[in-house]
Amino acid sequence: MTTTISSSVIPAVHNMFTALDHLLVKAVERCEETKVEESVYLNWRVAPDMFPLATQVRFATEIPARGLSRLAGAELPSFPDDETTFAELRARIERASEIVKALDTAALDANPAADITVPMGPERKVTMPREAFAHEWIMPNLYFHVTTAYLILRHVGLDIGKKDFLMGLARYFGE
Repeated sequence: MTTTISSSVIPAVHNMFTALDHLLVKAVERCEETKVEESVYLNWRVAPDMFPLATQVRFATEIPARGLSRLAGAELPSFPDDETTFAELRARIERASEIVKALDTAALDANPAADITVPMGPERKVTMPREAFAHEWIMPNLYFHVTTAYLILRHVGLDIGKKDFLMGLARYFGE
């Protein structure tokens, strides 16, 4: 079996989006149980110089949706980055998931060794092989931001564990 960008990346993105959505559902439940305003959790940070939960979710969705769209030669999606509730962030996850699902896998998989030049900030561009962009930029960023969201929610008291982080794999465990 040949491994392609789409066959290796899309299932992993789906798993992480599923886990992230699951974590947000649990956060909503916890806010309701404890009568804590959602904004408290959404603005919580692991450290003072890190982004808050809401921003972690934004990056976890935007980087894969825009990065994979770029690889597929599709129009780059735009996100408002103004979500202030868990419901809005969950809708963002759903939108990012639909964007990734709709990508042309043949275009995504074309010429994995060919170079792609991508902006990295307002004044910098980086050139790397397409496959490296998928596996060494998009995926590590996705895992980092989902993990950070998990850690924030764990820190504010959610009863979550590794099973919640790996929720996207539940279909393999009959759950």
